[in-house]
Amino acid sequence: MRGVGTVLALVVLATVVATFARRWRIPAPSLLVVAGLAVALLPGTPTIRVSPEVIGLVVLPPLLYASAEELSWRELRAVWKPVGVLAVGLVLASAAAVGAVASLVTPLSWQMALVLGAILASTDPVAVTALGRRLALPPKVQMLVQAESLFNDATSLVLYRVAVSVAVASAAANWGAAGGEFLLLAGGGTLIGAVVAAVVTVIRRRTEDPVLETVISLVTPYAAYVLAEAAHTSGVTSVVVAGVVLGGRGDRLTNARIRLQLHAVYGTVVFLLESVVFSLIGLALPAQVRALSDGDRAWPLYALAVAGTLIAVRLLWLAPLSAVVQRKGGIQRPNWRVPVVLTWAGTRGVVPLAAALSIPVTAKDGSALTERPLVLVLTTSVVVVTLVVQGFSLASVVRRSGIALEPDHTEREEAAARCRLADAGIRRLEELSELEAVPDVVLDRLRRGLNARLDDARDRLADSTVESADLVYRQLRRDLIAVEAAELRRLYDEHTISDTTRRRLQRSLDLEEARLADA
Repeated sequence: MRGVGTVLALVVLATVVATFARRWRIPAPSLLVVAGLAVALLPGTPTIRVSPEVIGLVVLPPLLYASAEELSWRELRAVWKPVGVLAVGLVLASAAAVGAVASLVTPLSWQMALVLGAILASTDPVAVTALGRRLALPPKVQMLVQAESLFNDATSLVLYRVAVSVAVASAAANWGAAGGEFLLLAGGGTLIGAVVAAVVTVIRRRTEDPVLETVISLVTPYAAYVLAEAAHTSGVTSVVVAGVVLGGRGDRLTNARIRLQLHAVYGTVVFLLESVVFSLIGLALPAQVRALSDGDRAWPLYALAVAGTLIAVRLLWLAPLSAVVQRKGGIQRPNWRVPVVLTWAGTRGVVPLAAALSIPVTAKDGSALTERPLVLVLTTSVVVVTLVVQGFSLASVVRRSGIALEPDHTEREEAAARCRLADAGIRRLEELSELEAVPDVVLDRLRRGLNARLDDARDRLADSTVESADLVYRQLRRDLIAVEAAELRRLYDEHTISDTTRRRLQRSLDLEEARLADA
């Protein structure tokens, strides 16, 4: 019962902190890590031990799936070459650099230093997506950051397995076998993810029950992950592929009501899991530090050296790559702002922590891996440093770089699209009018609504300072909905209507208010 109570308290703490982070416009992952650290340092706080199985099996699949669903297949095709270079080349370079620095400045042997480098070599998709969700980055830059973090898992996982085999079994690194294992992990994960997406597509096209649709959507990432891991391929890659494929088809698989429900359910699941997992990172660090030996007390300096190495290698890798890409795009003077933003967005998070926790406690000969606690502390502390330092300052870096999209740009693009949509609707109405297949009163009502939306969109494109009639209508309608909701509560309190009627009418008002907010 004590364990259950601790988990519930953690959920409550994480939810409260994440709620305040949204209100204060502070990156939630960064504030959650700080809150976790603060709670862990309080006297009487129970020791939190994080299981790699809990993170890998329970937390990661839905978070990865939600991140992958946000990827645009069209924009992903436009950046697949630099994503490939980063997902393979930068991971190898980062692992080598961190391994070299760790073997020089820390007490770690070169074998365990290589394990540390492999663990921290790849950026974390959960942290990157959570931090970048509120940033107005250009589409290609946003896509590059997210796609890199989602697709570099196979490379780092192969490196991790090779490094652990060297450290645990004292075997020589077999890079030829590592290449084959990389193909198995990446290719097998891709294949299984695509098969899962195909099966789910067939099922969802034949399903119209909102509850069943929700269950299928929640089970899909776990099915992709478990099947891939059972086949000894990359579960992360499988979930990502399934998410990308199904995310691009979501509007063709379900109706509007089900999509609204799925969005609400997944938003809640992602919010809770992100809140808990980032709090756990902060909560776990003090207990890990207490497990260190006396000779490892300089771990803060070691962590700063490793974090600095990761940032430096990333910048040195991205600067020439960005210059080549910009020159191919016709830009003669390369822009330094893009590689700086990409460098600062490369945070570490949940995946490295799960990998570090998976390091065996003993070697193959039965002897204890005495360096494991230091690797675990360095991994967690580097994750904390990147989430706190880079997380709190990322918005400022993006703003100072000048590459962030202005709100006016997004509004103009949306207004132009609304004009095109309204024009298409009006043309269809004219076709129906000529066929005389619909009563004139219905056509006039539909035409007035479309013309009002068209006028509002044109006002936005013209930067009109006069509040449009549509805006006034929405505000007045919201006020009227509030009055109707109050009257509905009064009718229920006076026993004039049943609870079933109250719920149905309240849902109708809620849907209309949601439509007004999205308009």
